[in-house]
Amino acid sequence: MRTISGQTLVSGTAAGIAVCSDTPISFWGGVDPVSAEVIDRRHPLYGTCIAGKILVVPFGRGSCSASGVLFESIRNGTAPAAILVSRIDPIIALGSILGDEVYGRPIPLVLVEESDRIEIQTGDAIHVHADGSIGIEPVSRK
Repeated sequence: MRTISGQTLVSGTAAGIAVCSDTPISFWGGVDPVSAEVIDRRHPLYGTCIAGKILVVPFGRGSCSASGVLFESIRNGTAPAAILVSRIDPIIALGSILGDEVYGRPIPLVLVEESDRIEIQTGDAIHVHADGSIGIEPVSRK
């Protein structure tokens, strides 16, 4: 297992399988809060279910409505287990903070160096710790 250090933006712990993209994602119009499926037809993760996964993206995009969609996903139990980004994202952070305040279910949000983020691949097992450290167990790459 490899460990990287990140900066905790929203604290919490999580474990799950990485779902990665180099394309920013918008929760508003991009993710269905009921099914957790990426519904943006132009996004590389189109059709992928992100519920319970560790979402690894450069940053979120879109308006403040994206916070509401993440918040709704938390309420529905369909949110990612954690989100790793390479740029501070107040929109995603707000959705997670609201999920914590209202439902007691924060989605850990960790800022990681871009060089570390791009080393994580879909299928890797990820362990997010409250201090911002992230354990990565690479999937077998043949």
